Amino acid sequence: MFPEGLDMNALLQQAQAMQEQLQQAQDELANSTFIGSSGGGLVKVTITGGGELIGLKISPDAVDMDDLDSLSDLIIAAFRDASGQAAQQAQTMMPDLGAMGDMGDLGF
Repeated sequence: MFPEGLDMNALLQQAQAMQEQLQQAQDELANSTFIGSSGGGLVKVTITGGGELIGLKISPDAVDMDDLDSLSDLIIAAFRDASGQAAQQAQTMMPDLGAMGDMGDLGF
């Protein structure tokens, strides 16, 4: 059923190590914060690595009572900026799952 020479113990150890690395990266990301901004810094948001909004700063210069739609757009843009940073960090922190496909060390 399994290819000849397959070391199941090595495969299981590699899978367990990958799982531990993934959990560590997820924990580190969850404890990170990211600050996004828009409008040249008129609006700043702070989010956690899990995407929870934990801070919002709006410069008085960003508030035009006759144009609140622009303020809404600035808030959304700042949130997207922070979310993009979190996603990029998550991508760089996650272990290379492609390594699991390299079975050369396991006898393939």
